[in-house]
Amino acid sequence: MDAESQKRFREFVEGRSAALLRTAVLLTGGDRHAAEDLLQNALVKAAGRWSRIEDPEAYVRQVLYRQQIGRWRLKWPRREVAVAEPPERPGADTAGGADLRVVMRAALARLTPRQRTVLVLRYFEDLPEADVAGILGCTVGTVRSTTHRSLARLRALAPELADLGPAAAEAAPSRDIPPVEVRP
Repeated sequence: MDAESQKRFREFVEGRSAALLRTAVLLTGGDRHAAEDLLQNALVKAAGRWSRIEDPEAYVRQVLYRQQIGRWRLKWPRREVAVAEPPERPGADTAGGADLRVVMRAALARLTPRQRTVLVLRYFEDLPEADVAGILGCTVGTVRSTTHRSLARLRALAPELADLGPAAAEAAPSRDIPPVEVRP
């Protein structure tokens, strides 16, 4: 890699690492160490092909997704880490979004890697179903059904998240429009 390419690569890493690490943390279910390894491997692959990459962020994200898919397709999956005590559940009085993020991260970590990956790609990365299907190497119908089951399981794992979905918005009365009285 020449000096100019190396400078551009360093600028990319400095400028985009935080956002890429957030995606990797979500993909790994909140395991920051695994996320750092995932991102580092993706950046190493990008560095080796840097001069041929047109869109570096898209390339690195694609490598992140594919490496994570490879991890959960392994014949011998990694074991879960056991802890002495379960983490505290946040109370009803959430301060800002911090408690909500903790609940979301814990609930995502309890999903299967495939379910977590589909939700991250669909809602965090805001990719259309067709793109998610292309990344995962499956059909759009599989993405839809996996998304549906994943959201249902996520709501079951963290009932406090159920108030955030579109169903809650439809069920809640709007405060902007006054009720209309219908007379016969």
